[in-house]
Amino acid sequence: MSKNITIYCRNTNSYHDFRIGTTLLNIATQLNIRLKHDIVAARVNYKTEGLNFPIYKPKDIEFIDVTCSSGMRVYVRTLSMVLAYATKKLFPKAVLSIVHAISKGYYCRIEHLGHKISKKDIELIKAEMKKIIEAGEKIIEEEKQVTEAKKIFAKQYNGYESMSLFETINTPYMKYFRINNYVDYYNGVLLPSTDKLHLFDLIPYYDGILLRIPNKNNPSQLEEFEEMPKLFDIFKEHVSWNKIINVSTIGEFNVACRNKKAFDLIKIAEALHEKKIARITDTIEKNASIKVILVSGPSSSGKTTFSKRLSVQLMASGLKPVMLSMDNYFVDRENTPVDENGEHDYEHLHALDLDFFNQQIRQLVNHEEIDLPVFNFETGKREYRGKKLKLTKESILIIEGIHALNPSLLPKIPRKNTFKIYVSALTTIAIDSHNWIPTTDTRLLRRIIRDHRYRNYSARETIARWPSIRRGEDKWIFPYQEDADVMFNSALIFELAVLKKYAEPVLSEVPKYCDEYAEAYRLIKFLGFFASIPDREIPPTSLLREFTGGSSFRY
Repeated sequence: MSKNITIYCRNTNSYHDFRIGTTLLNIATQLNIRLKHDIVAARVNYKTEGLNFPIYKPKDIEFIDVTCSSGMRVYVRTLSMVLAYATKKLFPKAVLSIVHAISKGYYCRIEHLGHKISKKDIELIKAEMKKIIEAGEKIIEEEKQVTEAKKIFAKQYNGYESMSLFETINTPYMKYFRINNYVDYYNGVLLPSTDKLHLFDLIPYYDGILLRIPNKNNPSQLEEFEEMPKLFDIFKEHVSWNKIINVSTIGEFNVACRNKKAFDLIKIAEALHEKKIARITDTIEKNASIKVILVSGPSSSGKTTFSKRLSVQLMASGLKPVMLSMDNYFVDRENTPVDENGEHDYEHLHALDLDFFNQQIRQLVNHEEIDLPVFNFETGKREYRGKKLKLTKESILIIEGIHALNPSLLPKIPRKNTFKIYVSALTTIAIDSHNWIPTTDTRLLRRIIRDHRYRNYSARETIARWPSIRRGEDKWIFPYQEDADVMFNSALIFELAVLKKYAEPVLSEVPKYCDEYAEAYRLIKFLGFFASIPDREIPPTSLLREFTGGSSFRY
């Protein structure tokens, strides 16, 4: 029996023979793989694996660094474990929660300190993290029966942290990580040792701390810090909502489902959404100077359904909302700006005829009648089909689009006449206290389902386009989110348990040997934590119906 295996390295575009059981780290060393930045992991048959992963069969291997999303996740997970380890060493009874991404970093809370966290506490934790990193501590991956792992974690937690994670794991064995005697669970692979963490920072942030990470495009520098008080407040609001229903992690959610409380969670979450929309409506109603409502948000945030539900509430308040589509104000196709590849960039602000758009909005605000344009996407030209519009005293315009918060959109309309709303799906449920669910995952799953159901796109196609969509959001949406007058979180705490049954079959169709498989596999893996619940109790006006179907609104 041969003691060697043949692997194909995508970095060298060549085949190589190694002894059975050789680790990825040794393969990278022997092949002298040099990337632009330090190697953090590898894609083995398109699945991300840690550098201590041994190879026993022929594989395709591609080594990656932090400039790709999978690599950055490995880095951040490892940094999170070092933060958790340092906190536990200094404050044995403290409970660290890595809550969510914000301000180009990760907001964390530390509870059971016995006092309010201070700047000195944060400096102590940061110094301890540096010691752990400089010591180059080995990070060991272990696998045990869930019952045995539960005993190990219970001894370390000593009653101070939730054990609901173990209610979530549906396999007889679980993998976890260890640094010396400290153990922790992470939903993915980590670096093999702490000395690979070359850059981080820890700073005070509101009532907690902010873990700062390297910039993905330039890992020698930290992400530029951004103040986001409004976004932080909306996250804080949903944390308080989670306390109302006593659910903040998947483990707690699954326990609630087993106790037949799933439909109660749906009713409460939907009611909280409706209450928030009603409050926004009250704010608008009280300000007679508001003539234009501008609604923006990233892809699959649910802004279209939000706008329709807002319209219903406005009508209940005696107003007459009028929806106006920004798509009808595109410039003729030959005048559309082009991107760096020479392709038409329809997401560019100047893909819109801003002068004409401002002229018509100004006329409407002044109660003048306009001829409504219609953009013909087949001819690439603006047309008029005899439809006119004039606003009454009770009328209020609702304009939804990616540029709605951009101050350059309506520079000729007085700010007092506009009301800006930012809508996004800011996921607030976590796997456990150290494993957050990125907000982009919820939106990506929504988009995969909608693209498959209504646009006949495969999950592979949607995943392939997602980085381009994200770049457009970074350029045209996120820089203006703090300009909003109000923010609305469209995420529902139960939605991933509902989306699971729609997403898993579509994701499973992604071929195992393509670049998009790693992302499909990751999403399937994390959806596996959720107990699946039926959607029969979800009302037809729910934001989720925009993606799963069954909405009473027309799109």
